[in-house]
Amino acid sequence: MQAEHSPAQSQKIVGDDGQFHVEDEAVDFSGTQAEAWIALGFFWLLGATVLLQFVTRYVLNDSAAWTEEIARYLLIATVFVGAAVGVAKNNHIQVDFFYRFMPKQAARAMALLVDVLRVLFFGATVVLTWMMMQKMDNYKMTIVDLPMNIVYGVCLFGFAAMFLRSLLVARVHWQRGYSVLERPESTMLDR
Repeated sequence: MQAEHSPAQSQKIVGDDGQFHVEDEAVDFSGTQAEAWIALGFFWLLGATVLLQFVTRYVLNDSAAWTEEIARYLLIATVFVGAAVGVAKNNHIQVDFFYRFMPKQAARAMALLVDVLRVLFFGATVVLTWMMMQKMDNYKMTIVDLPMNIVYGVCLFGFAAMFLRSLLVARVHWQRGYSVLERPESTMLDR
C-alpha cells in the first residue's frame, strides 16, 4: 500500500537522475490593466533613450543632448501612468495599525472617509493639472522644440486614470462592506 503524498511532496525538484526538473506555470496577463501596458511602453522607451544616451556619450564620445531631457520626461510618464496601477490594486502605502483597535463601526467610517478623500484628491489633481495646462500653453521644452503640455498631458492622463481607478476601488469597498484597511489580509481580488 502506498502512502499518499501532498502535491508539494510528489513534485520533485531534483529527479532520480540527479537533474533539475521544474515546470513553469502558465503566464496569465488577462488581469493586467491598460495603464500597466502603457507604463511598460514608457519604461521601454526610457530604457532605449538611456541606452542611446550611454552609447552616444561613452562609445561615440559625442553626447546627444536631447536624451537627458527626454529621459526625464519618460521617467515622469512611467511614474504617473504606473501609479494608476497601484491605485487599481489598492496597494499604495497605508497605515492599518489603528484599525485593529478601533470599534468596527468607527473603522468602517474611517475606511469610507479614506475612499472619499482619495477620490476627491485625484479629482482635484485632474482639474488642477488641466488648469495648469491652460496657463502653460505657450511653454516649450528646453532642448527639444515641443510643447511642455505633452508632458503635462501624460500627467493629466495618469491622474485621470488614478481618479477612475479610485472610484472603482471605492465601489468595490462599498459593495463588499470592508476595505483593505479594515482587513489587511484581503486584496482587491477578494469579492
